Amino acid sequence: MLEKITSVFTEKFAGQPTVFRSPGRINILGEHTDYNEGFVLPAAIDKSIYVAITKRADNQVTLFAGDFNESYTTDTEHIKPAAIQWPNYILGVVDQLQKEGHTIGGFNLVIDGDIPIGAGLPSSAAVECAVIFALNTIFELGVSRLQMVKLAQKAEHVFAGVHCGIMDQFASMFGKKDHAIKLDCRSLEYEYVPISFSGYSIVLFNTNVKHSLDSTEYNTRRKQCEEGVSIIAQNHPGVKSLRDVSMAMLKDNVAGVDSMIFKRCKYVVQENQRLLGACDDLKKGDVKALGKKMFETHRGLQYDYEVSCRELDFLVDFVKNNEDVAGARMVGGGFGGCTINLVRADAVEKLVEQISTAYLKEMNLPLSVYPVSVENGTCKM
Repeated sequence: MLEKITSVFTEKFAGQPTVFRSPGRINILGEHTDYNEGFVLPAAIDKSIYVAITKRADNQVTLFAGDFNESYTTDTEHIKPAAIQWPNYILGVVDQLQKEGHTIGGFNLVIDGDIPIGAGLPSSAAVECAVIFALNTIFELGVSRLQMVKLAQKAEHVFAGVHCGIMDQFASMFGKKDHAIKLDCRSLEYEYVPISFSGYSIVLFNTNVKHSLDSTEYNTRRKQCEEGVSIIAQNHPGVKSLRDVSMAMLKDNVAGVDSMIFKRCKYVVQENQRLLGACDDLKKGDVKALGKKMFETHRGLQYDYEVSCRELDFLVDFVKNNEDVAGARMVGGGFGGCTINLVRADAVEKLVEQISTAYLKEMNLPLSVYPVSVENGTCKM
């Protein structure tokens, strides 16, 4: 990818670019917990967004997206959301840096990558992190990694119109090879937890579906969680989010009031508890115990949070009694995308053949397969 993006850049623009890389991420446990001020357990992976960039002598900003084979031009005096979506992840970063008082000159930029689109390995966060790291470097802005994460998240809120949590940007920027990040989404305190899946590989199975419920249901779930907090706070004024809630509080205050809100909140509270246990499993290298929690998380997402779909459930059900698979669950917001699977390294090829055949027969869809490794976060190449 380094050679490819450099070649495209020199073809489009004069000069030799500086290239930056920012990875996608998996999330081992902690789904839908970030916007509830809970814990998440992401890890950066070997699928990344790459940015090639040079400064210009004027204020012009010229962008080229390799994936779309499209160009977009503006200037630093007129940074505003574009009519097409892909430039907004870049322009939003420029906008946030300008609002912080930083002077950004003109630049030429080519962006490309090998993160599968729509697979739940957030490419948008990787774009924002690659771009802000590149601009911070070439314009010598002196912005810290943590501040870059916060500005990248704001860029997505404002220019892309997606009110994401902070996990995606944090994992992309702070990733560490062979480690997961236990991130407290309230305080942003974090701890690196070693990943040692001895004899096991991480394999993603992509359903190749994305049901249209995604964005509306995401906002509905968020609102339901907030309603649960409001109900509990009437008797427990110190409760500010589901992070502060125990199962006993939920049963006493919500179960008899609204069964749907109880189910949604129950999943989040239990997922936070599972994640803390999963960190202990990782430290002990107990793949089986971790895998059991992954299956439990999928059941919670399927039946309590109700963000799974037939295709995801088929993939998890297919492997749940397979002795070569320690654990599996859906990843991402839901209603499509990938499952993450911990598979014995010597059984991956056989499983891929079996599950691909079964998925095609059942869903009349091809299954995409992505073996991934855990790598470092955003960096200059």
